Amino acid sequence: MVQKYQSPVRVYKYPFEMVMAAYEKRFPTCPLIPVFLGSEVLSDVISDDGSVRVIERSCKLSVDAPLLLKKIAGVEYVYFNQKNTLNWRDRTLIIEAHNDTFANRVVVLETCSYSVHPDNEDWTCFEQCASLDIKSFFGFESTVEKIAMKQYTANIKRGKEVIEYYLNELMQEGITEVPRWTPPQGELRRPLTSTPSAFLSAAASSSSSSSKPIGSPMHLDLSSPGNSSRDVTSFSAGSSEPSTPEDKLDADYIERYLGELSPMQESCLIQLRTWLQETHKGKIPKDEHILRFLRARDFHLEKARDMLCHSLSWRKQFQVDYILETWSPPACLVEYYAGGWHHHDHQGRPLYILRLGQMDTKGLVKALGEEALLRHVLSMNEEGQKRCEENTKIFGKPISSWTCLVDLEGLSMRHLWRPGVKALLRIIEVVEANYPETLGRLLIVRAPRVFPVLWTLVSPFINENTRQKFLVYSGNNYQGPGGLSDYIDQEIIPDFLGGDCLCHVPEGGQVPKSYYQTEEDLDNPDHIRLWADTIYQSAQVFKGAPHEIMIEIVEGSSVITWDFDILKGDVVFNIFHSKRTPQPVKREASGSAPVVNNNVQLIDRSWVLGVDYSMVESSLTCHEGESIQGSHITRWPGIYILQWKAAAVATGHTPSSSSGHTSLHRVAVDDVLASRQGSSPRCKVMFYTEVLASHDFRGSMSSLESCHSRFSQLSAATTSSSQSQGSSLISR
Repeated sequence: MVQKYQSPVRVYKYPFEMVMAAYEKRFPTCPLIPVFLGSEVLSDVISDDGSVRVIERSCKLSVDAPLLLKKIAGVEYVYFNQKNTLNWRDRTLIIEAHNDTFANRVVVLETCSYSVHPDNEDWTCFEQCASLDIKSFFGFESTVEKIAMKQYTANIKRGKEVIEYYLNELMQEGITEVPRWTPPQGELRRPLTSTPSAFLSAAASSSSSSSKPIGSPMHLDLSSPGNSSRDVTSFSAGSSEPSTPEDKLDADYIERYLGELSPMQESCLIQLRTWLQETHKGKIPKDEHILRFLRARDFHLEKARDMLCHSLSWRKQFQVDYILETWSPPACLVEYYAGGWHHHDHQGRPLYILRLGQMDTKGLVKALGEEALLRHVLSMNEEGQKRCEENTKIFGKPISSWTCLVDLEGLSMRHLWRPGVKALLRIIEVVEANYPETLGRLLIVRAPRVFPVLWTLVSPFINENTRQKFLVYSGNNYQGPGGLSDYIDQEIIPDFLGGDCLCHVPEGGQVPKSYYQTEEDLDNPDHIRLWADTIYQSAQVFKGAPHEIMIEIVEGSSVITWDFDILKGDVVFNIFHSKRTPQPVKREASGSAPVVNNNVQLIDRSWVLGVDYSMVESSLTCHEGESIQGSHITRWPGIYILQWKAAAVATGHTPSSSSGHTSLHRVAVDDVLASRQGSSPRCKVMFYTEVLASHDFRGSMSSLESCHSRFSQLSAATTSSSQSQGSSLISR
């Protein structure tokens, strides 16, 4: 595979002639570049008018490679052929180089150019591109490629320092200006008078009185419009004007607005940007946006390009570029979505606060549907990118990501309502694919014991790079040293977390059912149908004929989770551990009465509570219209039975477990006959269950502990709980 390198435009704030004088001082040797051992002039040709000079050199370089590889290759040095074409009339220098050593095995091509800055004739631009193609090298092709690219990139930025060093040296010698070349007037000029060295003595003698002083080398201050090599907006690919091939990136612009990048990272950015300019009509993404996709794919050019292209198509299809202008959150979102922007963190990154524990996720999904929530999250991400650009200007440093502070106080199993989790996973998937590397830090505070269950469900869908940015605090561990104050100034920590700043983020709360979508809304193609491809099952519960399901647990410390809605009647929910393998009770139709298929009984009437099976959770009475979520960390492997039983109408409360098998599961003859004869069920439930394997549950904990987090106490508490009591987490 051919490796390529493309540099950004490097700007020297000196005239072209002065830079050429500094460049010439690099030869025949350059102590500042240790690998450059020397050079020999092979030819030197000057045009008749002295405007063009072509020099060919043979350059000797040392090989920075392992001794074994040097012995196998049989070389200590490599030789390159360099051809310099200097045009004084056009004020350009083109440098072309290729390797002579191992030319039949390795092909190295490099082209560099010095030219006058398009906006300031007293400045000089430098660009560099190269390619490396290793055809064969004694079976060490990959090793040689890595060594060559490492050595090459290590000397790229060194080149700028060398030029600036010799520019300083010239000025210390009193040379601050080199006259420009002028055409000869009717007489032949001596060959060497066209080179900078011929002018140096004259320039030195006149510099103190007549020459224009040149300032010392320095980076461009792009914060000052008068000093910018190009208007900053011309570098922003997200402007309304189409980009042109002439719109190139400046090295100082990259450092000022995008951050410090290695030479190869700069090259990847430029190559991907150039490809977009050539293949995409109209505007292209801003440079910060392109850079995020490169970082998400570890600067693998082809992978980043594929990811970015899919995202651009997605943005165009769903008109995401205009979402801030077209999206207005519904009143329900404004009032009950507990999230919003709140100042910035220590590093100047915008801070977003999400009070997830106070948010009725189930109510929001039922009221708005998945699409509305997704659009709201997309608008938040678009707003976040906009705020990053503003903070880059305010703080004078590159800011391309934001910090998210998530408060989990109040988080319970109701947040694990399966359609809500499904919607969350889809939102995560969309954001990961289209807004990579926008999250700088995720601070999670007041994480309760139920959090590991949620983390187990969602963590597989979160990129590993993103997971490394999570910092989780349980209880009040976020206070004091090592807490939030390490990332957020005390004066802007929200008041509900003990800070001094009044936070205007909505507090959330239960969404009134009056906001819920109706069946007519669900039939509208603009709304998502929550139950169209439901993963829930429904069951009828007769008086004296409970509905039961069996779950087989292979290893202890697994987590059984459940989520059910009471559609009709009141029920009592129980969970048992069985020492026997149950056989479903078979029902036969009597006469023409239909067979009841969605009511299953597993616990035989002959079983004795406390002998054949045991209750592992306290009974829970649930009323019509309620939604119940819960979990149980198993103590032992074996058979577990979840049971929904019609509540006693007379008492309306849960039968006591102490009343034994008779009160819990005695089936009256008339009730059985009534159910077999097709009498209407007393209760109806819709339910979903899931088992989180022990290794998955512990694996998610380990992934958090492996990050730099303060989650260890939470992990220990959960582990202790699972070993001692098989904790249940139930909420409504």
